[in-house]
Amino acid sequence: MFREMRRKKQKLTEKQCIDILKRAKTATLALHGDDGYPYSVPVNYVYLDGKIYFHGAKEGHKADAVNRCDKVCLTVWNQGFKKEGYWEWNPTSVVVFGKVKPVTENNIFEDRLRKLAAKYYPTTDEIEEEMERSASRTQLFAIKIEHMTGKLVNEK
Repeated sequence: MFREMRRKKQKLTEKQCIDILKRAKTATLALHGDDGYPYSVPVNYVYLDGKIYFHGAKEGHKADAVNRCDKVCLTVWNQGFKKEGYWEWNPTSVVVFGKVKPVTENNIFEDRLRKLAAKYYPTTDEIEEEMERSASRTQLFAIKIEHMTGKLVNEK
């Protein structure tokens, strides 16, 4: 059902993919948007227990797209590195295909939303302030990973 990578020597292991998912800060989420157009949007996310969690408003383009079609693609990448004596950067990327659904269980919602916030907010106090201010207007989504590939980009 999912294509294999053509450049096998650049393929990352599952462990390497998960490490990138845990460390990277941003991703782009591709959804089936309005009128059949692709909709790709940057998201903050957290990888926990084999799933990817991200948040958004309860209403809007992202929520509508998720309700219309649960199949998504999430892409994450890092800055990479330069090899000694070379000019080009060698980033690593991870592409995840999966199915997304809103998180509706209140205890899971609050726990995962706090863990998502902990990845980005510097203090627990700031997390709690944000939870108080906007959690009631927030929808948390979970992606169940169906297929994942990672690649070391080597342009030279």
